Amino acid sequence: MGNSNAVRAALDHAGLKQKNLAEVYGVSKQSMNNKFKRDAWFGKDLARIAELTGAELAFVFHDGTKIRIQTDSQKDDQQEEEQ
Repeated sequence: MGNSNAVRAALDHAGLKQKNLAEVYGVSKQSMNNKFKRDAWFGKDLARIAELTGAELAFVFHDGTKIRIQTDSQKDDQQEEEQ
């Protein structure tokens, strides 16, 4: 499955649409549609989408080890909790 299909599935699971994602990114529906067509996703995009949809982004290894990738806002929240 391409990343665009994974993003669509995550949005659908969260009850969101591409237009909602366009609003979050502050771009037009057409610009977001182009991003989906090009399958042009950076790691930072995927982390942001995971946060928006209530999912997590992680490296999952065959032995079951999972290393979670945090967004900048999640890092900020963690630092505030530690203080």
